[in-house]
Amino acid sequence: MTLQEKQDRLVRQFELLGDWPERYKYIIKLGQKLNPLPEEHKVEENLVRGCQSQVWLTTELEDGRVVFKADSDAAITKGLVAMMVNFYSGETPDEILSTNPDFIKKIGMQEHLSPTRSNGLASMVKQMKIYAMAYKSKLGSEA
Repeated sequence: MTLQEKQDRLVRQFELLGDWPERYKYIIKLGQKLNPLPEEHKVEENLVRGCQSQVWLTTELEDGRVVFKADSDAAITKGLVAMMVNFYSGETPDEILSTNPDFIKKIGMQEHLSPTRSNGLASMVKQMKIYAMAYKSKLGSEA
């Protein structure tokens, strides 16, 4: 599934949910389904800067594709990072760098998140793109 198809699917899923209390429940469920990050990865260097809650983000490159793993100490924030991990994980660095998560705006999430959560979500996306850029650079130097 392409990133555009993933975006379209997320927009449809949120449209089916209707009101924001239902959407928040869905976001929290996404977080509950996220595989817990091993304690040894919950270290300072894996913290996403700009998040009010603690969010840890790790990554590795598998067969030219970026695999993200994450965790958070807050339910909604964990759901948000799970949504972003599900969105970008398994994509190539180029795909991550060239695709912005437009679904966030399309579903109206920015208007329904507190300013601190909205900033945290932007920080998560920024950190994921930084990792993708680093992998792209690494892959380019290996060619």
